[in-house]
Amino acid sequence: MMRRLLTIALVSGSLAGAALAQDAALVSATVKKVDMAQGKITLDHGPIKNLDMDGMTMVFKAADPAMLKELKAGEKVKFTADRVNGQITVTSLQKAK
Repeated sequence: MMRRLLTIALVSGSLAGAALAQDAALVSATVKKVDMAQGKITLDHGPIKNLDMDGMTMVFKAADPAMLKELKAGEKVKFTADRVNGQITVTSLQKAK
């Protein structure tokens, strides 16, 4: 029983650590333009640490164009990005609180 509890605690701690790492990887940005037809978004963003990229304004491909559906220019968002098939791509996106 004790071993089972210890295993659950370790797994829970690992999942919490992964969630914190995900939050730390979120980048703040302002939407400049949404191009639903092309599945792209222009963001004025802060540094993207995992890509060793400084803050700038640039166009990103959306991994899932549906994530762009409710966005408009001027909105504040938080996102993650990575290289997908050699192209820098927004992999998650949420409106900032």
